[in-house]
Amino acid sequence: MKKILLMISFIACIFVVKAQNRTISGTVTDSKKLPLPGITVTVLGTKTAVQTDANGKYAISADDKNTLEFKALGFTTQTIKVGTNTSVNVSLVDQSTELDAVTVVGYTTKKKSEISSAVTTVSGAQLNDVTSVNLGNLLQGKAPGVVASSASGDPTAGSSVVVRGVGSINAGTGPLIVVDGNIGGTYNPSDVDNITILRDAAATGLYGSRAANGVIIVTTKKGKAGETRFSLNATIGIAKATTGNFKLMDAQQLYDYQKSFFTTPPAASVLNTNTNWWNEAFRTAMVNNHTLTASGGSEKTQFYISGNYFKEEGTLINNDKTQYSLRANLTSQLTKKLKLTALLSGIVINDNYNPESAVYQAYLNMPYDPAYNADASPTDPRNIPSWKGRDRSNFLQSLQYNYSKARSYTTTGDINLDYDLLKNLTISSYNRATIASGRSNSYADRRSQSGAANLGTVSLNNTFSTTLLSSNRIKYNVNLGNHSLSVLGVAEIEGYKYDASGITAKGLPAGLDGINTATEINNKPTGRYDQYQNIKYLAQADYSYQGKYYLVGSVVNEYSSRFGKNNPAATFYQGGASWILSNEDFLKSNTTLTFLKLRVSLGTTGNQNFRADNNLDGLYESLGLYNLNASASYNNQTGAFPTQIVNPDLTWEKSRAYNLGLDFGLFKRIDITIDAYDKRNSDLLFAVPLPATVGYRTIRRNVGAVRNRGIEFTINSRNIQQKDFNWETSFNMSFNRNKVMELNQGLLVVNSGTQPIALGHDMDEWYMQKWAGVNPADGKPLWEKLDDPTGVTSTYNQATRQYTGKSSAPKFSGGLTNTLAYKNFTLSAFLNFVYGNWVYNDSRFYFDNDGVYESYNQQVLPKGSVRWTTPGQTDATHPQAKFGGNLQSHQSSTRFLEDGSYLRLRNVTIGYNLPTNWLKKASINAARLYVSGDNLFTATKFSGVDPEVDLTGGISSFRYPTSRRFVFGVNLTF
Repeated sequence: MKKILLMISFIACIFVVKAQNRTISGTVTDSKKLPLPGITVTVLGTKTAVQTDANGKYAISADDKNTLEFKALGFTTQTIKVGTNTSVNVSLVDQSTELDAVTVVGYTTKKKSEISSAVTTVSGAQLNDVTSVNLGNLLQGKAPGVVASSASGDPTAGSSVVVRGVGSINAGTGPLIVVDGNIGGTYNPSDVDNITILRDAAATGLYGSRAANGVIIVTTKKGKAGETRFSLNATIGIAKATTGNFKLMDAQQLYDYQKSFFTTPPAASVLNTNTNWWNEAFRTAMVNNHTLTASGGSEKTQFYISGNYFKEEGTLINNDKTQYSLRANLTSQLTKKLKLTALLSGIVINDNYNPESAVYQAYLNMPYDPAYNADASPTDPRNIPSWKGRDRSNFLQSLQYNYSKARSYTTTGDINLDYDLLKNLTISSYNRATIASGRSNSYADRRSQSGAANLGTVSLNNTFSTTLLSSNRIKYNVNLGNHSLSVLGVAEIEGYKYDASGITAKGLPAGLDGINTATEINNKPTGRYDQYQNIKYLAQADYSYQGKYYLVGSVVNEYSSRFGKNNPAATFYQGGASWILSNEDFLKSNTTLTFLKLRVSLGTTGNQNFRADNNLDGLYESLGLYNLNASASYNNQTGAFPTQIVNPDLTWEKSRAYNLGLDFGLFKRIDITIDAYDKRNSDLLFAVPLPATVGYRTIRRNVGAVRNRGIEFTINSRNIQQKDFNWETSFNMSFNRNKVMELNQGLLVVNSGTQPIALGHDMDEWYMQKWAGVNPADGKPLWEKLDDPTGVTSTYNQATRQYTGKSSAPKFSGGLTNTLAYKNFTLSAFLNFVYGNWVYNDSRFYFDNDGVYESYNQQVLPKGSVRWTTPGQTDATHPQAKFGGNLQSHQSSTRFLEDGSYLRLRNVTIGYNLPTNWLKKASINAARLYVSGDNLFTATKFSGVDPEVDLTGGISSFRYPTSRRFVFGVNLTF
């Protein structure tokens, strides 16, 4: 009987267990309904855990009372009670879309809601909608307070990035770049997870002496726990040069124009040739960008590996950029207390330049001159007596033989260690080594026009540099009820060394570019060796109460070898506070105003980046320097002569900034951020001219102060959120004004030229003669003359140079992005705009000059422009054309100062996500096809090929045009 009862009890227990424990299965997807592999699914309170497979599917054993946790890096953790369910499907939300997304700020990370500073994060997906490896091109119009511009469409050229206005005269104006927590570093845009722009002093201050112009923090992608996941992103496309409102004359147009004012009209035979030099110089170019990545790992160790090949042909012939990049990121929890992060990045760049001034000749060569001989070989103007062009040059002839190119290698390695010494105390050591080498060489064959004088020339230059950085940190975090405190201390040292050498030789046999084949050295070989050192100490404290009130304060002391022995170090301070009003009882239940935060910050930062005129990168501006070279040698003995006067008191440029910010959300759909700031830069570094009797040209001094004030705002809205249709909009806009507030030694102006640094004026304001139009009676040019009763003059040298009230800095700039998704289709459109800046179109001096340069091609007059031809004509915008020019009408004045405002359709991308059931047989998790167009349309009044210029200078001169691109791409995940 006992055995029977025991057996019954055993069977009952089995049925009870089977009733409580069962297999729960399901699929985990992201917000776009794409499967997520490698998501950890855990039965809370137990050791039972599994990971989703390549299709996002999982199966786990649990009972009714259990709770499942779905967790992965980069996504919001979700918990779901099992209950009676046998299937649990989960859609995880990307943290970057939430208020509590973690943002990298300085040497720490914070939730977005906890930040008291002006900070903007741009995701990798937002960054890479445009095809480029140039940060400025990618950031254009995507963050408030950031003005990115480029003076050239050359793929080998750089760009300018300015955060909250230019605040320096001679020192650097670009932001500090920080990659993966350490200053400096290398990266490829395809590896970028996100970019954070720090704009106010409370955020940038921890970087002390280099943060006056803002900080851009680049965070690269890291692996996530789960199965190894491969991704391929391949794009290929074409590019054409845009010409905007600009058009050059053809042979007939130029002939008709010249006939109107030549004393001896050109022979009609010139019309037998009609060369389009622009078309000869520019081409349809190819663009390739291919990236392969692998990522994954376990809960303890994750990895991310990528390789990228990028090649962009310039639309100008014989011009291209090729870049190869590799990256390996490894994160490992070595022990319960010790975490290792190892990062390795390598980039190889090959640049080919067009060495023959092809852009210049494309603008100015005469259509009367032939590009090719009868046998289709390029013409050589030296052998054509009837050549009409002023420069007697054909770039096609020289490009058969000549080249100019550069190659660089950059490797960066990071070893970062984090050790939990105590429960709330972590010590860290972040270390980086960067090694870079470069080689550039150019060759001009003796058969070419540029190489003929020296019977062939060849130049070779080599550079090598190392940067070593060690940043050692200690961090203490404690939570006591409603109180939270975090304290950070950092000791950091950075050392940089650089050496370079170069040589130029001449007298080479035709077709041989080896420097050993030269018969003579042009100049003595050149060489240099440079170094600098920075040492920094900082302390920061963060305090919060009840998740409503936040305070942050920091102090930084930094030493730099660049400054005088009397002022090698400086101390900077920062502070900020914020209040989340929506967490107060009186707003918690408000369904309209769903989030509200007020922020305020202040602080000081510095600037140590000189713009040197002695080719020494500003490393020794406080020292007395001597030059040792052949020109000072005597009797076969090396000699030296002084080149720079000592200034032991030289010190940092300092920036003091205030910021007031407001963040609020409406209906849980619209997020708005508004910031107002006042930034004053003082002790501006400037090369002050010295009298000739002193024996030195300049001395570097701290001379004055500049103020930038502005307002920025961002609006992000989720307009429509439905099962099959989503529409999101992002809009940002920035306003900035600057003014020179102070100049030392009672000076009113410290820089001459067309944009002087003058007390009480905008730093970028144009100073020149004001164009007053055309005299209706005789077609002569007119300029303002303030001391003349008539107010005008036709004599250029008598015209009044004056402040024009027009600046090269824009009044406002911004961008607008719309993203739509319908089922598997996606559409995004991005516009950026700049308004209120004035561009000096220097090129018009050459091809819109009223007859001065009759042997240059000329511009077709833009729409609305009229040439004076008849006495009494009142609608003329251009003076009468005369052989040799019309009273210097082409000289610098506001005549060539043009409105540089523009609205550009920067990118449109249409994509299609292939259904997953189509891909299963091929073992592909996800696939996306897309077509993208860059720079599709530009609305502007500017008469040149492109209104976009480097906004720190505002001059357009023989602009290499921006390219319009059409790209086809495919993304595969498997």
